[in-house]
Formats: sequence, C-alpha cells, structure tokens
Amino acid sequence: MEHRFDFLVVGSGIAGLMFALKAAEQGSVAVVTKRGLTDSSTAHAQGGIAAVFAPEDTFESHIADTIAAGDGLCNEDVVKMVVRAAPARIQELLELGVDFNRSEDRPDLDLCREGGHSFNRIVHAHDTTGRAVEEAVAEQVRARKNITIFENHIAVDLITRSTRLNRGLIITTHEDYCYGAYVLERHTGRIHTVLASAVVLATGGSGKVYAYTSNPDVATGDGIAMAYRAGAAITNLEFVQFHPTCLYHPAAKNFLISETVRGEGGILRDSEGRAFMEDYAPEKELACRDVVARAIDSELKKKGDEAVFLDISHKDPDFIKSRFPHLYAKCLEFGVDMTREPLPIVPAAHYMCGGVATDIFGRTNIQRLYAIGETACTGLHGANRLASNSLLEALVYAHQAAQKAIEEISGPENETATDIPLWDDLGTMDSDEAIVISHTWNEIRRLMWNYVGIVRSDKRLERARRRIEIIGEEIQEYYWNFKVTPNLIELRNIALVAELVIRCALHRKESRGLHYNIAYPSKNDLRWKKDTVLRRPFVG
Repeated sequence: MEHRFDFLVVGSGIAGLMFALKAAEQGSVAVVTKRGLTDSSTAHAQGGIAAVFAPEDTFESHIADTIAAGDGLCNEDVVKMVVRAAPARIQELLELGVDFNRSEDRPDLDLCREGGHSFNRIVHAHDTTGRAVEEAVAEQVRARKNITIFENHIAVDLITRSTRLNRGLIITTHEDYCYGAYVLERHTGRIHTVLASAVVLATGGSGKVYAYTSNPDVATGDGIAMAYRAGAAITNLEFVQFHPTCLYHPAAKNFLISETVRGEGGILRDSEGRAFMEDYAPEKELACRDVVARAIDSELKKKGDEAVFLDISHKDPDFIKSRFPHLYAKCLEFGVDMTREPLPIVPAAHYMCGGVATDIFGRTNIQRLYAIGETACTGLHGANRLASNSLLEALVYAHQAAQKAIEEISGPENETATDIPLWDDLGTMDSDEAIVISHTWNEIRRLMWNYVGIVRSDKRLERARRRIEIIGEEIQEYYWNFKVTPNLIELRNIALVAELVIRCALHRKESRGLHYNIAYPSKNDLRWKKDTVLRRPFVG
C-alpha cells in the first residue's frame, strides 16, 4: 500500500513530535512510531532542559560549559546557536501547556544544577521532565487533523532516487535524494510505501546495543542504521555516554537515577561506605558524566563489587520526597528507601553523542533527508554531552529543520517521487527460528558491553570487530531468506550500529571525552582534534 504526505517523521520523541507540529502548519505529516506515540526515550528523561534564565547566568557561561564538556570537538557555531535559542524553545513548551516547576516565593521557573554546569539553569518538571514534555506535545499532535499517526509501525529502510530491490536488499548511491521509507505494520506484517517531500529521522538512541542501558526497548539505532545504508555520513559513534547511576536491582530494568541527585548533594560511596570521588576529580560528584562513570568502573574493578552506592540520606526526608517524588516512589517499589539508605547503582549505556551527520538545519548529505534528536550528530555535544543539553538540542533542531524543510518543499527544485518499486519479498518464507534472533541479539549486546564499554583497548576492539563482521554476515543471510519482522529489523540495525561504533573506536588513537583507550591514555589535539566520519562504500 502506498501513502503520500508532505512530511514523513520517523520517531515520536520530542524532536519528532515538535517537528510534526511545526510542519503541520504548512502541509500533511505522517508520524511513524514503533510502539505507542509516547513510547520514547524522551518520556524516560528525568532531569530537565538546560537554558539560561537566572539573572546571574549568561549565554557565554552555558556556551563555555558545553564546550568544556565536549572536550575539543564541539562546533562552536552550533553551540552558540542552540544555547541562545533555548529560552524561546522553553517558552514555546510553556505555551503548549508543559507544567514546569516554579520557585516557591515567585512565579519564576525553578532552576536546578547538574554536573558540568556553572549555574543553576536546569528547567524541570519535578523528576519526570521528559514525560511532562512528551505528553503535552503528544496531546497537541493527536489533535491536529493533518497529522496522521502510524503507531506500531517500524521503518525498514529509506527510499532514495536510486533505490532498487533485490530480495530485500536496498542498493543506493551517495549524494542521493530521499523519497520516503518502507514501513512494516507490526500487527499485520504488511509493508507500506510511505512517500514524502521531506523525510525526518527522529528515531532516538542506540542504547540497546549494550547489555546494560538506561534506554527503553525502542532504542535500537534504527535511524543511524537506515541512514548509513542509504549513503548518509555517520559521525563520532565512538562517543557513547554511559550514565554513571542506574539502579542496581534485578527487577529494575532500565531505571535511571537522575543526575540531579548528585546535583542536590548525593555522595558516591564504595561498599565500605567511603566517599571516593575526591580521588578522581576536584569537582567530586559534580564532575562530568564520563569522569564519574570511569571512576565507578575503576572502583568496581578494583574491589570486584557488583555495585557502588549513591547516598542522599543525609538530606531532609521531606526535601527528598518533594524534590524526587517519582524516584522516591519507584525505589520504594524495589525495597529501597532513599531517605534512609544509599541506592545501589551501576553505570549503563545512556546517550549516543555521535550519529547521522547534519548541518545547522538538521540536513544530511542526502537531499530532503533530515536527522534530529539523538539519532543526529549536529556538533553540539562534541566528545561528551553536557547534562540536560539533549532535550534542548532536540527542541532547537526540530525548529531549525521544520523551518528549512517547509522552505525547501515549497521551492522550485522539489522533486516528486515516481515509479517507486513496491516491497518485494518473493522467495522469502516465514521464520520458525526466533531463537536465532534472540541469541544473536544477546551475543551482540554482551560483546559490546565487554569489549567496547567504558574503558577500551585495541585488543578488545579488534576481537569485537572480527566477531561483529561474522555476525553481520549471518544476519544478512538470514535477512535475505525470511520475511522481515520487527525483531529481525531491530537485530539488523543493532548489529550495524555496533559495527560502526567499533570502527569509530578503532580509528581514534587517543583518549578524549567519552572514548577512553588504555593504549592511548592521553588526548592528542595535533592529530585527533577532528570528527570520525564513516560512509558506506558505493555498491554498483
């Protein structure tokens, strides 16, 4: 079945939904999302959105903090643009009905502080900021008559000018033109051809590439994988941010302990109760996430412990309950009272600083293909993301991309898709070996955790590269022989993203930001103060 729209948005986090709202002012929009409309990483974000509102704060300070965290690889023009746009984007959310916390004695926004920030500048809605933003914007999206929502649909691959199908393999050239995507309807197994004048990848992160992650199950790197297969440039995937503090509990799947707990005075302690962060950084618990994550990793390896502890029990219980109502209640469900005892925590894969390379408008090197949110690499984060800059980036780039996409599809050079081939799965069969997919999925995630984690070495990376190449060949053979399913699509994508992360990590012969290699423990600005860029070789 073929569908045509002015704009196609793949993904329904805050980046995709805000783009859809803005684009709907000028045309028809399709939003394709793997699960429900609000099933996204955005909905799991606890901390907040960084923006300069405090009288003592300045744009220059926020810019400097972002660049410092990025460890030499931020695009300064992008940083300046995003930081200066922040107050306007927050105001936009307020107008959409997002109920951010206010100061007790005045109507000003309540601003908190997180690691790496020089001032209190985190706008938040208690400790469930992402959910508050996602639900408010989703309500607006559902109300728009010219936005069509395809829930429980998963994009298989992009359609470009040179697309041709060969038993499910899509072959494209570089410098191409994107027309849309092939989309699998989860409940029926039908493949739809969804065409649009502008296509936006807003598919979120890739945390499920790792065995331990704060990300929801939908975070399988789909946008990065599809873009790479289509010929788009992929940048800086070696910079995987591991959140230092996820709750260590067998039933606490993906449960993140907000950065703000440390910002409000939480102390990291080892199994003997000793505060250890002063051994690693003068900022102690307020150091940037990569420093804190490596410190925890070091403590765990030195002592052979399974977890360290985050202790905020020295604070007033009423303050803890009012500041962290969701976190407090959730921890109680797991039998931990954070007002009386420390929380057992471990690091987990959290955020991908690299992604599909874009310009300042979210455009990729493929015409009419945009990437925004975590799936993109805009140059804002550099080698390490500053806390609470991610939702900000998503908001700003949704605005930037919408303005440019509206302008471009209205121009004389807008190209109309014709003679697009329908999905062809002749010669394939239904798979009766689901165990193959689940086994391979687990193997990839363990491989990445053990060999391409917080601390890396050339030896481990080479082992990972050899194994992932074999796994990739096995998946491709399987993919050609069987009808596509959601699990097979996601497996294919995480395998490719894993390979790209490994290749980027092997390429960078230094330690910088989130990439730490024991063979090259120092930063080398002379040779490596540059982006790592990968593009798929042309297949004729």
